[in-house]
Amino acid sequence: MNNINRRDFLKLGLLSAGALAFMPRSGNIFSLKNAVTDFPKGTRLGRVFHSADIKSKPDPNSSTVGNLYEDNVVEWLRDVIGSAPNSNSTNRKWVETPKGYVPAIQMQPVQAILNTPVTEIPQQTESKGFWAEVTVPYVDLTLENPPAHAQLLKDWIAASVTPRFYYSQIFWVDGLKKDDQGNTLYHLIEKHGSSGDMFWADARGFRPVTADELSPISPDVMDKKVIVDLTHQTVSCYEGKREVYFTRVSTGAKFTSDGTKTEAYATPVGLYNVITTKYISVHMAGGTAASGYELFGVCWTSIFASGGVALHSTFWHNNFGEGMSHGCVNMTPEDSKFIYRWSLPQAPYEAGKIEQTGYAGATNVQVMEDTI
Repeated sequence: MNNINRRDFLKLGLLSAGALAFMPRSGNIFSLKNAVTDFPKGTRLGRVFHSADIKSKPDPNSSTVGNLYEDNVVEWLRDVIGSAPNSNSTNRKWVETPKGYVPAIQMQPVQAILNTPVTEIPQQTESKGFWAEVTVPYVDLTLENPPAHAQLLKDWIAASVTPRFYYSQIFWVDGLKKDDQGNTLYHLIEKHGSSGDMFWADARGFRPVTADELSPISPDVMDKKVIVDLTHQTVSCYEGKREVYFTRVSTGAKFTSDGTKTEAYATPVGLYNVITTKYISVHMAGGTAASGYELFGVCWTSIFASGGVALHSTFWHNNFGEGMSHGCVNMTPEDSKFIYRWSLPQAPYEAGKIEQTGYAGATNVQVMEDTI
């Protein structure tokens, strides 16, 4: 739920004859990889969201020494503090790459971890399958049941953009087969919110998520609350009066994608909301064609307010500390996973979902903002 999503970006790029921010996934100084085995391994990596200039220093006014385009993957040598990359951001974190410096807000922190595919789909209580997380910068997809159903997928195909899932996204695996080269492919679906699209992808790019790693955190503690601070863009988790977790987040954006100030995306302020619905992974979509959003596989989603306002994982921006969403609370995968495991109610593994009516036993979420 960001203030400019991939579909919006594609539309802007296609409508503008001079739009150099959108480039084909080939033909630039950092060649793009389409096989999960081709990414650098054993290193910290960054995936470019849309485009980025490589600077000689961590300063937007320094000389440009190169360019990066959508889904380029580069080595993330270290974090450095420099100057804010633009007037709309206070985030001063930069990434040192082998070629120079890139604002951290323009890259997703990723890894390239290959996995040994399963040889048999495990039987759960009601069906065969398991949850799996993408552990490489991206995985190219083959649509099993064309034509595409989701509008975002239609937009990708119309723009000749290869459909992909990205690092940290989670999907349900319910089948496998071998390709012509003998590699194992997983059959992937979205259990919740799907338009009906189904995919095949290289199994080596997915790590099985086990039931054990989703075990509840502090399950016997009932006095839990989440405090969302809109002014400082932070989330705190409390057990009684003791703070047990703290992190930076991104709440509702204060500006639209064209820079217009707006209240339409504001995260609703209130002290009495509770988490009533949780998903391991869910397909999100909403809004209008002009200002809407659509996202596959949004994981660790904990809904606490009407309209689907949730705390959830984010793979499409890295600008935590700034308002970026359509109202939700954007978090890193690690932070949102903690909330998912720690908060009540608890969701069963196979269903990957829980919904409850009423407030009893649910974790309180308080959204606050300074008025001074």
